Amino acid sequence: MLLQTSQGQSGAAHVVVLGNEKGGSGKSTAALHVAVALLKAGQRVATIDLDCRQQSFTHYISNRSVWARRTGLNLELPVHHVIKLGETMQIADNENSEFQQFIDAVSTVETAFDFIVIDTPGTDSYLMRLAHSMADTLVTPINDSFLDFDVLGTVDPQTYAVTGVSHYAEMVRETRRKRRQLDGTTTDWIVVRNRLSMLGSRNKQLVADGLKELSLRLGFRAIDGLAERVVYREFFPRGLTALDDIDEATLGTRPNLGHVTAREEVTSLLRQLKLPLDERGRRRAANRAEWFSQVDKPLEVHDILGA
Repeated sequence: MLLQTSQGQSGAAHVVVLGNEKGGSGKSTAALHVAVALLKAGQRVATIDLDCRQQSFTHYISNRSVWARRTGLNLELPVHHVIKLGETMQIADNENSEFQQFIDAVSTVETAFDFIVIDTPGTDSYLMRLAHSMADTLVTPINDSFLDFDVLGTVDPQTYAVTGVSHYAEMVRETRRKRRQLDGTTTDWIVVRNRLSMLGSRNKQLVADGLKELSLRLGFRAIDGLAERVVYREFFPRGLTALDDIDEATLGTRPNLGHVTAREEVTSLLRQLKLPLDERGRRRAANRAEWFSQVDKPLEVHDILGA
């Protein structure tokens, strides 16, 4: 799938996939932050949750909708689809049902939206691989430890030098190769180091060195993501992100330095993803911001005459 640009070169959405075979790496948190950032930039965003069992992404978005209604806040919400778990006794029938739901969801939104953000399960499955093969941008969050580094590569226990490539990384390499052969598109693969310690350590540097070496082998970009902060866990029940207004009305509590710092690091992360925003979306965002800035102001005579 290609980006729908302001020049009209393509009518299909840019697909952002959050993928990692291990759970607890922050995929759903990153997925909603990406979706909200794009919405705030005026882009038309659809989201798909492929994690039929956990549905953390779906719960996060649902929490956001409920909090918006309860507080009266204008919180941006994507058009969301969740793939429901097949419930028959036949595995093949279940897989076929889930596959058809996914194809229907993509077909519904791919030409009407600028971006599709897909959260995948932390297990290897046909749907997970299919989503990876569709990705224009693949974001793989990993916790900053060798326990999670193992999803990408193996290391020597004595020297910590990279000794091989792991199953998930091989799968991504193969899907990227097939994608290039199919339509000449190169998936931009970004590995995001999450739960970063705010203190320097030997382990932190060793993981960074290992990722640098693997990035040369596999062709991904390694960037720093989100630190270990309580505020990210507090955001989930209300469906909030670090990009929303940092005030008591939005947060439901008094903001603190952690909220401000979280916004800064999320903004930095999103900037490094280098997602292609189209100009029409930028204009929509600017027009919306101008409208909101005028809501509480009386109309001037020239505004009325010019309408």
